[in-house]
Amino acid sequence: MLVDSDIPRILIADDEAPARARLRDLLDECRESFPLAIVDEARNGREALDVLNREKIDIVLLDIRMPEMDGLEAARHIAGMADPPAIIFTTAFDSYAIKAFEVNAIDYLLKPIRVERLLVALGKTRAAPPVSRQALDAAANQPRRHLSVHERGKIILVPVADILYLRAELKYVTVKTVEREHLVEESLTHLEEEFAESFVRIHRNCLVARAAIAGFERNAEESESGWAVVIKGTNEKLPVSRRQQGVVKQFR
Repeated sequence: MLVDSDIPRILIADDEAPARARLRDLLDECRESFPLAIVDEARNGREALDVLNREKIDIVLLDIRMPEMDGLEAARHIAGMADPPAIIFTTAFDSYAIKAFEVNAIDYLLKPIRVERLLVALGKTRAAPPVSRQALDAAANQPRRHLSVHERGKIILVPVADILYLRAELKYVTVKTVEREHLVEESLTHLEEEFAESFVRIHRNCLVARAAIAGFERNAEESESGWAVVIKGTNEKLPVSRRQQGVVKQFR
């Protein structure tokens, strides 16, 4: 018999109150076969991440379509946790998401959810590995609006709109904003692909936000191309490589 510490702790995330209430009722029906504890509820992805920052959660029932931050973006941030909870997506008919989930072997529950199907999904969480970040990235059809920094078990969100530049250093990428720097363990190449509309490569190890470019200056001593990018709101000037010097013409 399970002791209290073994009972899965569940978070319900859905922007519609009736949907959350329905899930609570369904979970209550599951208790006899699958003992559980409902810890909290969230109305969007950002609230779900807030709960995860303060509570130990084992399973998240995560709606796909939510305001502020949808379920897919929230899941991509959750996947970077050292010990991420299992994720069970819930959705009304969404042809893109369903196709993407099936291609990437991501489990989901289609609304209206039946208790038998919910029980099967809950049972899978006992043995299945967490949904991989790669599968979630492949299933997503739009760039994230935040990067997530994982510090001391907490998820810190950095709005992409606030980022001045991204610079690769060993296995980490430095995320620079006006206020501070963060480190994320992501590939600069992957970030370039995801945020191609917002960032431009100026060097093999550096992407600069297009909106953060104040201009260019001649900088023959420190830059092989003779140019440096001037970053808005700072005194920083970043060298442009010879290979990427064509970027100067784009902005002049």
